[in-house]
Amino acid sequence: MKRFVQIGAFVLALCLALPAFAMELNDAKKQLDTAKQQGLVGETPTGYLDVVRSEGNASSIVEAINQARRDEYARIAEKHNIPVTQVETVAGQKALEKTPAGQYILVNGQWKKK
Repeated sequence: MKRFVQIGAFVLALCLALPAFAMELNDAKKQLDTAKQQGLVGETPTGYLDVVRSEGNASSIVEAINQARRDEYARIAEKHNIPVTQVETVAGQKALEKTPAGQYILVNGQWKKK
């Protein structure tokens, strides 16, 4: 019975935590979109974001999103038994291609407005 109560408490805690986690991710996505539109953050060919202009919370947004990307790239690499660098390269190329006009991308070491 004690084990049942522990499992129930864990499931309850998980159910309460997941919506909060989803809200945090949604908030981070909104902050990222805003930072990109303001020209504070840009995409790089390495598959990660970087700070274009250091204002506001641009660096904390970059750190949070890049950590999530690192985790996802590692998961994909492990699933397909390929090097993480290969996943990063493909993701970087796709990110550069998908970046809308007016936002920044890193080309040959220089920030360019697409």
